[in-house]
Amino acid sequence: MSIFSKITDIVGGSLFKEVKEGVMAYFPPSMTPQEKAAAALAVDKFLHQKNMEVNGLLSEAATQLDKRIADQEGTAKDLKTIPIIGHIVIFLRGVQRPAWGFYAMYLDYIWFAGSGSAFTEKQELGLIVINLLVLGFLFGERTVKNLEPLIIRVFGGEKAKA
Repeated sequence: MSIFSKITDIVGGSLFKEVKEGVMAYFPPSMTPQEKAAAALAVDKFLHQKNMEVNGLLSEAATQLDKRIADQEGTAKDLKTIPIIGHIVIFLRGVQRPAWGFYAMYLDYIWFAGSGSAFTEKQELGLIVINLLVLGFLFGERTVKNLEPLIIRVFGGEKAKA
């Protein structure tokens, strides 16, 4: 989930809801149910319009950020203009994540097949970190975050048991 979608969730979901509840709490007790409903509808319409404006601004900010990154780092189209090296760099950029994934699978195979006794404690820790990075990419940050208590319990040692 990107930072912009998190901001949208916060602003759209909770902030506008709290504003509506706050405004409605100050309705005079003498208002009829029809007047309260009309006022609530007007508040909803106003908050919806503001929510749409916020979403538009966040979308524009995301577009500007993407453009800025492309301007600073360049794009694949820029690399294609460099005769041989450009195509090699594009290939290496594209193959990097799958290469790490297959490398992690290979190391896991060695470890689980029993020939992993050649790994030192630091290498095993490195293997765990590589697996978290690769699996986090494949299955998402939320999955790794949900597994965090289990990971801490398994690898946290004495601190987790206390």
